[in-house]
Amino acid sequence: MNTEELRRAFLVPNVILESRIKMTFTDLDRMALGGVKPSAGPVTLDNDHETGTDFFLARRELGILNVGGGSGIVKVDGKTWHLDNLDCLYVAMGSKAVTFDSTDAKNPAKFFLMSTPAHQSYPTTLVKKSQANPIKLGSQSTANQRTIYQYIHANGIKSAQLVMGFTELADGSVWNTMPPHTHSRRTEIYFYFDIPDNQIVSHFLGRPDQTRHVFVHNEQAVLSPSWSIHCGCGTAAYKFIWAMGGENQTFDDMDKVGPLELR
Repeated sequence: MNTEELRRAFLVPNVILESRIKMTFTDLDRMALGGVKPSAGPVTLDNDHETGTDFFLARRELGILNVGGGSGIVKVDGKTWHLDNLDCLYVAMGSKAVTFDSTDAKNPAKFFLMSTPAHQSYPTTLVKKSQANPIKLGSQSTANQRTIYQYIHANGIKSAQLVMGFTELADGSVWNTMPPHTHSRRTEIYFYFDIPDNQIVSHFLGRPDQTRHVFVHNEQAVLSPSWSIHCGCGTAAYKFIWAMGGENQTFDDMDKVGPLELR
């Protein structure tokens, strides 16, 4: 694949839209992603012909993370949930009415949405950033000092298959997921955000011995099939949401790849 073909196949350039939602459906375990910045009143999660059901979450579950500077409101079947920056809400399969709004339209929320098919309904659950499970990895000497925040996982918010959280790089660190890995039982999507102005991230993908790269701008997403590595290097520190769907929810079920094995 040349550059343009790679970007068409693996990059989702416009994820969070102004006052409307457009979900991108993938062939990666039928994961679907989207986002919304509600700046002119409530926005409803409408159904899509892609689901083949009467409403969007009839056979799906949904993870939501507020990556905006402002606070937001999510209403699920009449119940109101308040999400500050980096709070996460899991929405149960079977939920019919889901709307998104900002507490202050002049400082709107930005909701990232990730949905996977579900076989069982688990309770709609909110986890604040302060309640997430933090895991510290890497070091400053190797430029990959980072903290992983787990929200939807086996020991956190219960779900049918969705696993979701975000990673924050420390100032001065630029590498994520290095050394990289693959996990054949799960596929993954990365959504990069809080990339400083005029900075960029190079995301690496492909088989370990046949790697490629895609340059990613702020608030863009990259698809990662189960056979592909997923790591990146930026020109400054940044954050990214990681979300997985597949056969299991074991976070550390991965096949690690040593740096010297990469080609």
